[in-house]
Amino acid sequence: MAFISVLASAGCGVLYQSPEVKEREDGSPVTVVPLTSAEVSRANSSPYTPRALPAVFYAAAGAGSSQPGLGALPAEPYLPSTTPKQQTFRPLPDTLPEPYKIGVGDVLLLATKSSGSTVEQLSGLLAAQNQRQGYTVRDDGSIAIPEVGPVQLSGLTVQEAEDRLFQVLVQNQIDPSFSLEMAEFHSKKVAVGGAVKSATLVPITLNKLTLSAALTSAGGVSVRDKEFAVVRVYRDGNLYEMPVSMYLDRQDLQDKVLLNGDAVFVDTSYDLDRAVEFYKSKIDIISLRTDARESTLTALETEVALQRNSLEERRDLFELRTKLGAEKHDYVYLTGEVENQARFQLPYQQHATLADVLYSEGGFDTTTGDPSQIYVLRSDDQSDNLAAITAYHLDARNPANMIIATKLEMRPNDVVFIEEQQITKWSRALQQLFPSLLRTAETSVLGAL
Repeated sequence: MAFISVLASAGCGVLYQSPEVKEREDGSPVTVVPLTSAEVSRANSSPYTPRALPAVFYAAAGAGSSQPGLGALPAEPYLPSTTPKQQTFRPLPDTLPEPYKIGVGDVLLLATKSSGSTVEQLSGLLAAQNQRQGYTVRDDGSIAIPEVGPVQLSGLTVQEAEDRLFQVLVQNQIDPSFSLEMAEFHSKKVAVGGAVKSATLVPITLNKLTLSAALTSAGGVSVRDKEFAVVRVYRDGNLYEMPVSMYLDRQDLQDKVLLNGDAVFVDTSYDLDRAVEFYKSKIDIISLRTDARESTLTALETEVALQRNSLEERRDLFELRTKLGAEKHDYVYLTGEVENQARFQLPYQQHATLADVLYSEGGFDTTTGDPSQIYVLRSDDQSDNLAAITAYHLDARNPANMIIATKLEMRPNDVVFIEEQQITKWSRALQQLFPSLLRTAETSVLGAL
């Protein structure tokens, strides 16, 4: 390159100039800062509030207007004040289910051998209980076995109850060959209500009872607008809340284990269809009072059309002023090896990133641009020296670094600059050099003749 520069200087007095980020001729500093996560955070901390769209872009036809000539809207019916409340997320804590313990009201099935001696010894038991399909645990926590008496089983697991019965039968000299099963579960329940198809009490059995299983037993969640519904679980004086939309998307919430005494309630604070029906009923009431339902609705439609036309006219006027440059905007400027030397208008009410600027304008030319030399030049307006410039340097040879470009927020008057590749500099220098040398040689030859 130095050789070409010398030839160019000697041959035609022209030296190819390649733009690059460096200190300016007047000595004003240009600080090059490699873009890292920390530097992105620092750069983004500079104050900037995106421009807001005119209020006309937020107005809706039919929302009321004070514009001259439009008149007032007909009186609106009363609407319910209930609005969607901010949903909180406080999931049930994870619990390890304990082995089922027998309780009052549970029904146990006691089965013995069918041998004659056993039948004779437990004839009263078999005659009485085989018809009832087992023993019901009484209020005192015991079951009454004929010829044996009450046996306390409440609070015991099935295995512990079998051990207790074995001891009692042996003590009463009865053949202890038996099996014990849980026939019915009544002592432990979970209440399910609210916006479900059928409120119910769901018993807890030998298997763990999950939140999903409990709601399924109640017929499932029955709400029109799931985004406003919440699954609430009351447990030991604590309230746990899970938005229905989140509950339906997450298996871990559906698999939460319920405990005895839990109360599950599906609640919705806002129902869109109900609100619409309410609105219609109020319209009917107003119409009955004024006996002019058709004229009221016609007046409403006419007024809405007038307001809509007014809004569209003002919006069109703003867009026309924008095209003619009568509205002030914030811009970022692209230069160097980009697809188009252009300016990028920063959007209204949101921040644009370096990636937005690059790719909305077609990115940079990878055949001529150097991906390791991408710069964002920004004037340091916070310092006393307004001429100071910070050059945020992005090395995008590794495409993973482009993630940083999606995080760096743009500021008004930023300049995005991409340097040439070395081979591009050589190519352009040679393109300018050879025609000049040929012209010089031709001039020399003609002069010699």
